[in-house]
Amino acid sequence: MTERRAILSGSTFEEQIGYARAVVDGDRVYVSGTTGFDYTTMTISDDVVEQAEQCLRNIEAALAEAGCAFADVVRVRYLLPDRADFEPCWPALRRAFGEVRPAATMLVCGLADPRMKIEIEVDARRAKGGGEVIRSR
Repeated sequence: MTERRAILSGSTFEEQIGYARAVVDGDRVYVSGTTGFDYTTMTISDDVVEQAEQCLRNIEAALAEAGCAFADVVRVRYLLPDRADFEPCWPALRRAFGEVRPAATMLVCGLADPRMKIEIEVDARRAKGGGEVIRSR
């Protein structure tokens, strides 16, 4: 039987809506859409880059609790209400995923709270060995 467990961040949204920050299911880790809220203070910056950096800190904490790191991410989804906000976030995103090269999608859509400027969701696979970057032609 495969291991399945929920990882909670302490966000009030998890209780109010009924979800987990992440779910570990065997060697797979699914991290919910994560926003730039600092869950210890339940505050959020007005700056999209600061929000992206906080999203990544929140995701990194969930991955660590699952026994993973950014190096184990195989899929990432970026959701933003304003497409112009995406490019300023690229340096922060590249720091997290530049060597990993996960499959990625960016969507322009509304988010649950108008203060939210970016939401990031990742899927990871707990690695048993190293990987390599394969470049297609």
